[in-house]
Amino acid sequence: MKTWIYHLGEKVEIFIPFLGYCRPPSRRCCQTCTPISWGRFYHQQLSSLGFRDVIRVTEEDTRYRGWLVRRVCGFLAVWDWEVPADTPRDLPSRICCSKRVRDVTTGRSRGSSGDSGSHWPWKEEILKILAEIQAPLSLLMLRLCNWALLKLLNCLFLNVQLHRGQLEMVLRASKMPDVPLVFLSTHKSPLDGLLLSFLLFSQGLGVPRVTVGGQACSSHLRALLSRLGGIFLPLRMGQMPSNQDEGLPGAVLDVYIEEVLKSQQPLLIFLEEPSVTQHLSAPAREWLALVYRAVRDGAVPDVLLVPMGIAYDIAPGALCREEAHGAEPLGLGTCLWAACQAMRRNFGCVRVDFAQPFSLQEFVAKNLVRQSCLGNPLEEPLLPTIRGTCPSQLDKKKAVVWGPGLATAASLEAEEEILVTKLGLHCLSDGVSCSAVMAVAITSVLLLHKHWEGVVFSRLMKDFAWLVEEILSGQHDVGFSGQVRVLVQHSLILLKAHITCYHLSPIGDIVVVPKASAEALSELSHHSAAILPIFAHEAVGACAIRALLVEMLPFLKVPVSLFSIVISRDELHRKTLELLRLLPLNLLGLQPCQPLDYQTQDVIDKLLVCGLLESEELESEHWGKGQAWARLDFSDSDSDSDSDSKVPRCFFKLSEPQGSPGFLFFLWRLLSPVLRTYTRALAFLDRPSWPQPEAAYVEALLQFLAEEDSVKYPNRSLALSSLQAFKEMGVLEEVQTPAGPLLHLAQPFHSSVNRGKLEAFIQQFLEPWQPLSCQ
Repeated sequence: MKTWIYHLGEKVEIFIPFLGYCRPPSRRCCQTCTPISWGRFYHQQLSSLGFRDVIRVTEEDTRYRGWLVRRVCGFLAVWDWEVPADTPRDLPSRICCSKRVRDVTTGRSRGSSGDSGSHWPWKEEILKILAEIQAPLSLLMLRLCNWALLKLLNCLFLNVQLHRGQLEMVLRASKMPDVPLVFLSTHKSPLDGLLLSFLLFSQGLGVPRVTVGGQACSSHLRALLSRLGGIFLPLRMGQMPSNQDEGLPGAVLDVYIEEVLKSQQPLLIFLEEPSVTQHLSAPAREWLALVYRAVRDGAVPDVLLVPMGIAYDIAPGALCREEAHGAEPLGLGTCLWAACQAMRRNFGCVRVDFAQPFSLQEFVAKNLVRQSCLGNPLEEPLLPTIRGTCPSQLDKKKAVVWGPGLATAASLEAEEEILVTKLGLHCLSDGVSCSAVMAVAITSVLLLHKHWEGVVFSRLMKDFAWLVEEILSGQHDVGFSGQVRVLVQHSLILLKAHITCYHLSPIGDIVVVPKASAEALSELSHHSAAILPIFAHEAVGACAIRALLVEMLPFLKVPVSLFSIVISRDELHRKTLELLRLLPLNLLGLQPCQPLDYQTQDVIDKLLVCGLLESEELESEHWGKGQAWARLDFSDSDSDSDSDSKVPRCFFKLSEPQGSPGFLFFLWRLLSPVLRTYTRALAFLDRPSWPQPEAAYVEALLQFLAEEDSVKYPNRSLALSSLQAFKEMGVLEEVQTPAGPLLHLAQPFHSSVNRGKLEAFIQQFLEPWQPLSCQ
């Protein structure tokens, strides 16, 4: 950060990274899963091409010039946008004549002789199913709605930024013959579908077919979205009790996706639901499975997958209320009323990012080879560590990935199910990693986890600048630039409903205090969630250090300086590994293809890089500090004693990073909402009557969390993360019954003693330790 002095004498603080040559490069694809794609379409100079505001349409974007053109340039520009590809006009006949559909209709036509007359009743049924999935694009309606959307976006947002280098990278990928693009995006707002469709259409990538998730829509809204490019799962697929009954809708949907990909139309799939971030949704698994089967069956030679990230200062309708999960469908009038209400407030800025495209064919081949070579390795179970027992058959039931529910598993084979889930989680991790961090997220996390009791504006500016530099040094981008004072003021204006500002007239400063209400806490926590994936490794390592310090308390003299304590690398590795086994990797935004041992090593490396740890060589005169630690060095066997005497052990000393005061405490608090939710979810286990369906368990857990925290709308993502963790550890078991899958509480956890052990295990990463002083 530099301070420039204008000729008027005013000091203006400007970040050096925003001058153009220090901005982090675009997100690369995974070199482990897609090494060939890692070197394609990507060039280092693409990161220096700058940005463009896609909703700022000027006279230069049209073929015409003049005074009148400047006033209607938006309409003229939208009218000139081209539609490179569309579904073929004979799509219904192609679907009816496809082999897969004919096989299903022939099998269900008992006594059919195979003549054309016997297939006529099925043709009407096929056309009806196709009408539920999509409708032909209406170019007139498409252009009028995009023009109206352009006006709406200009009213809602200050700008919608898109990196020119990332766009150039995707445009290069779109020129590959016979290889369609499939965009896989994070999902932060109900407006995302219209916004991303507008963005891709305006940048010459075509009109995408946008998949619609589980939100129920009225018939009028469904018809409008279908004419604009929206596609839906058939209404009967989620309602049929068996695979046989949904065979025809499934076959029609399979052939339809194949025809969309053959026609080179871009396909947009949302990987998560707006109210449940960083969790792969069931509709996303279904759409990804359809794309995978199209490549597997040879309908298209390959598909280029483009992960996308979208970041808002304030996302319209981001905190979806519980009413959104009800049975009442979303109507056209409700959407228009919500748009009118949204125009009354400012939502700040938006940033859309593209990660590097990669080949689906390569990803599948690489993962199938790794799975065949390694088999199906299971991580070492966590429950024996918690309960202090040997591993049992019950503890070894932890899945490698969190599989889909029964509705998806019934339509996928086991190998395909695991592969599609891995693909979805991997792309979701890429989308989260490439997303820029907005100013409101940075201000919210500082107010929530560092200055909950209040902070003066000048100190908030310094911490804002410090956190931005930490984000940029970690190769993550931010979605803003400019003066520090203006950026912090911009954030506080957008958060004004949840903070209180007091003017200090003697010193001319302002005190910013978050409101002590459940609504303010929920809002700040929602915005702060974007910071956790950026500092996930550091936060996990900090909580592992905290657990070690809690273990060391009985052996330390009080008071003791925090930064004079020496810890062992082996014990830090062990604690970090335990915490990573507890937390789902998708919650932390980490790539699922990396083994936990590698993730643990990355955690320790990040702690060294950021300055929280320093290597320490213990000499003979320093063993006074190491004696307490020797008591905590538990060995699995005595056979390693000889090797330990020959190979010197590695020790670390805690340190305070220069320019980052309180960084360790900040990282502890960053992961505390997750761990607190886990402890409350554990306390909830003795309430419900077992067994019960998963959906009923989730709703009852959310109600319990709302009562405990006095929050009207608890965090659904964290509640589902606790469910995922308990299922993977074996605390909860899913048993298939004729009525559907039911959750059972595992037999060992019927005992309050074992539940207490699990609670103590979680609390060691969360409990405050008062005797230590921060000196």
